[in-house]
Amino acid sequence: MAKKSKCVIDAPCKINLHLSVGKRRQDGFHALEGLFVTLALSDTIIFECTGKEGECLISTDWEVPGEEIIPENNLVYRAVSLFRKRTGYKEGLKIRLCKRIPAGSGLGGGSSDAASTLLALNFLAGSALSPASLAEIAVSLGSDVPFFLAGGAAFVSGRGEIIETIGAPGEAWVVLVMPPFSSATSAAYKLLDEAREHVKKGTKDKIDNKKLSKEAIIRSLGEDPHTWPFYNDFLPGFSGTSGSREMDKNAKSAVYCSLLEALRGLGASFAGLSGSGSCCFGVFSEKNHAERAAEELSGRGSFVRLTFFLAHRGNPVLE
Repeated sequence: MAKKSKCVIDAPCKINLHLSVGKRRQDGFHALEGLFVTLALSDTIIFECTGKEGECLISTDWEVPGEEIIPENNLVYRAVSLFRKRTGYKEGLKIRLCKRIPAGSGLGGGSSDAASTLLALNFLAGSALSPASLAEIAVSLGSDVPFFLAGGAAFVSGRGEIIETIGAPGEAWVVLVMPPFSSATSAAYKLLDEAREHVKKGTKDKIDNKKLSKEAIIRSLGEDPHTWPFYNDFLPGFSGTSGSREMDKNAKSAVYCSLLEALRGLGASFAGLSGSGSCCFGVFSEKNHAERAAEELSGRGSFVRLTFFLAHRGNPVLE
């Protein structure tokens, strides 16, 4: 068999149709239950073997605003390092990353890039690792990374490492709208914890939603999006709490609420916030309604895209 020397893989983004966040665990992570679905919008990563043992050169072409990340914080670089450590794979690599998924959007671009890197390296190395071994590396890279090894639609729990693949939603169009600010995941979790603590101390603010069972979440996905009972625990956590960042939190909450209301007003069957923000999304049953919404909202966000649900993960293709 000819040696594989170059491959290309698309790294899809995701939205969280549902995201329930539990208490902080002893390991510092929060317990999650969520409904994750990949979308056709993706980054593209090109891997080329250079023959220079141990080399790893990464370049990034930004189709959306972004900045180069120092290697030790770059999830692609970290994925390469961990794969090498586990397998002994030493082939030199030149990696070109075409970024279409904005950072700090809650769409999982960095996590998807990391998972796609593991899949591509395993392909180039001749399936050196089993799916279970790849999943172990993925968990160490980040809570969203294991999901992207499977893609499609999944009920996700634990800290994000427990993936139960389910049937993808029916045919629909998705409009993504990211306001002109990003959201740092660690800061969002801190805000949510502060909001819940504030409620516990006796305020009348409502932060927590009634918890949906796993069975109800999975069953609802197969029903009309107009009836979906899904929610995102981060959304109410951005407003209604006291503290030095109150004005900033309330301002962001107002932007989110305005965008969600606009999506519904333009015909979205369901609208929500993905992850810990800052990208909002609307699910449309009619393409012409989705196209009109994307056009109408193009002036209200720094990033607006029309896309659709993807029923599979990205797969490496030999070049």
